[in-house]
Formats: sequence, C-alpha cells, structure tokens
Amino acid sequence: MRFLEYIGLSTCAFFVAMTVGYLNTSNAAIGDADPVKLNASELHCMAQNIYFEANNQSKTGMIAVAQVTMNRVRDSRFPDTVCEVVFEGPIRESWKTRNDTTLADEDRIFYPIKNRCQFSWYCDGKADVIPFPQNNISWRKAQDVALEVMAFDRYSGIVEGATHYHADYVNPDWNKTITLVTKIDNHIFYRWD
Repeated sequence: MRFLEYIGLSTCAFFVAMTVGYLNTSNAAIGDADPVKLNASELHCMAQNIYFEANNQSKTGMIAVAQVTMNRVRDSRFPDTVCEVVFEGPIRESWKTRNDTTLADEDRIFYPIKNRCQFSWYCDGKADVIPFPQNNISWRKAQDVALEVMAFDRYSGIVEGATHYHADYVNPDWNKTITLVTKIDNHIFYRWD
C-alpha cells in the first residue's frame, strides 16, 4: 500500500496497463468515436505539454490544456496525433547540417523557430527538462491527467471545444477573431465557431 501512496494510483494504473498490454502501441483506440491512437509516445507528448504549459496551475488548469490539445487533434485544421499537435510549428535546419550536401535527410537536424510554435514551451529557447521526474509532483499530476483524458476521455466538456488559449498577461491579435470560452487559472480559452 505504501508503494501506491508513493507513486499515485493513476501512475500505478498506467504501468499496470502497459504491463498487460492494454495500451497497445499499434492499435488501441481511445473510446469508440475517437480516431486518436493511445500509445506510450502519444501519452508522453501529452504529459509534456500539460507539464510545460500548466505545471504551476491547478489540476483543472492542467485538464484544460489537455482538452485543448485533444480538441485540436479532433479538429481537421490541426494535425491528427497528439505529438504532431504539440510539436506543430515552423522549423529551420541547423547551421551544422544545412551546408552539408552529402548528408542524408534523416541525419539532418531541425529546430523550431523561436516563439512561433503552437505551444510556447516547445520553441521558447529554454531547455525542456523535467527536473527530478521521479519525485516531481507536478510531473506526476501531468502524467495522471494525460492518462485520464486520453485513455478514459474524462473532462471532455471543461473548455467547451476550445482550441486556443493564452496567458492572461498577454493580448495576442488572434484572440479578437475567435470566441471567448472561459478563464481557468491564468489561461484564457477560445474556440473557432
């Protein structure tokens, strides 16, 4: 029982599910109507996005970020997988590989263009490192929320179909062209109508 208290019930459920093959990386669909495939990589991308976008927010704030990510996956204007949605944005080739005409395409290195990504953490120029992941409560909460949202389709209406959000201390031009939905913690949520 102490082990469950230490790692958290949802985290334990995730590892049990991985062990018995519940999360089959090739063909386990999430729910009946959701085309997204649940696998360890997609789950990790979601947890990263939740953590880096909302690790200082309440659980509700983390859930809201996860739901925006899923709403984008379901929207034909965005990519079809969680990882593609999270890492969407313009990229540029590294100067180290750009001038080497003999280098194969798969060996080239690309980086996101700073401050031009869908989710700011991915291209803010800071290292995307989760400090002390084994003991980081925010990271564990992000993993729990990712599992709840992706595997069990929990909290689907919390942001009423929002596909966009921004921090309340900025005022981007795009927010005037879409519908305001709600504010949760320090994020303001919007949707295309």
